[in-house]
Amino acid sequence: MPWLYYSLKPKHLIWAKAWQDEIQSALQELETVKIGSNCFISPNANIFAEPGRDIIIGNNVTIASDVFLHGPITIADGVSINAGVSIDGGVKGVSISSHSRIASGTKIYAFNHGMNPNRNIKDQPVTSHGIEIGEDVWIGANVCIADNVKIGNHSVIGMGSVVTKNIMEWTICAGNPIKVIRNRKEKK
Repeated sequence: MPWLYYSLKPKHLIWAKAWQDEIQSALQELETVKIGSNCFISPNANIFAEPGRDIIIGNNVTIASDVFLHGPITIADGVSINAGVSIDGGVKGVSISSHSRIASGTKIYAFNHGMNPNRNIKDQPVTSHGIEIGEDVWIGANVCIADNVKIGNHSVIGMGSVVTKNIMEWTICAGNPIKVIRNRKEKK
């Protein structure tokens, strides 16, 4: 529960801050990960980066338990990634703009396999175009986002949706396949 970290009393924050510093230092020593200030990263998060597939985490970012991150991934300031989220940057990467929220169980994959009928699936070439998630986006629980998708600023993606096409700014959408419900600026 990352939000509990930020509600700790000063006397508890003394040990909690040291604990987080240790976790974050170890990640930055072992992987090509850069972590901003005032972040919370669960010790049960699985974060994998390698040269050329860096993970860059901004300030005030929270990453909960059982999150899987494989670079390249860029996470801007104030982003929250909840339990059980899986993000693989493929080759081209995933970028998440500031103050976006990604709910539990979401899967984001910036790559895809070919499907040529003359080759086994395991032998298919892999493609990667990348994924861009805008600022102030709310992605509901158990959403799946496919490669080559851009989600516009201030959008909301409903729980359980499958996103295979671009989403315009201020759009509320949901479903499988995803459908526009309305613009967030419209009064209900």
